[in-house]
Amino acid sequence: MPAAIELEFFYDCSSPWTYFAFSRMIPLAERLNQPVRWRPILVGGVFNAVNREVYDTRKAMFTNPENARRLNYYLKDMADWAQLCGVTAIIPPGHPVSSVRAMRGAFFAEEQGLLVPYSLAVFKAYWGGVAPDITSDAVLLDICQGVGLDPEGFFNAIASPAYKELLRQNTDELIQRGGFGSPTMFINGSDMYFGNDRLPLVEHRLRQLSGADFRA
Repeated sequence: MPAAIELEFFYDCSSPWTYFAFSRMIPLAERLNQPVRWRPILVGGVFNAVNREVYDTRKAMFTNPENARRLNYYLKDMADWAQLCGVTAIIPPGHPVSSVRAMRGAFFAEEQGLLVPYSLAVFKAYWGGVAPDITSDAVLLDICQGVGLDPEGFFNAIASPAYKELLRQNTDELIQRGGFGSPTMFINGSDMYFGNDRLPLVEHRLRQLSGADFRA
């Protein structure tokens, strides 16, 4: 019998590509009966530590007229992926909006057994074009009520040093293990995959390790 496989998914809701990967990872894991260890991070902390050039690259794409072709394709690509995943992905005003409080809240949601619906609700709020300001208490309150989280417990948690530390630890761990963005996935601790488009490779490797029928 094959040994148990560990699959980790490091993520921050402020990335549309992470939204696509998160929404696709759920049915992929269900198909393979593979547990996922969801690892909330703050991707800005990762960028600041090991990938600072991403800021200049992103700014240039959106502000330099010479990059119009690249920007137009980026927006088309994002729309195509959103359609494939069955979600809405609209770049909100002020993007990137700070996700730090929402990502701290993921740990509280995990303790209540609601991490996946909570995270999906945060992604939807950020990218759905209706209430993108996830820094707002009102938006976070709506998310809590929508997924069944106790608001008082939630807001107490995201303001506490313990939950701030949990987010920092996950972010630092990803950096230490070689990560440089979101989403980053690991199989059995050291086999790293970065990006939404790497999910087919993740599935391929999981099937190899589990001995699953590749025709399934």
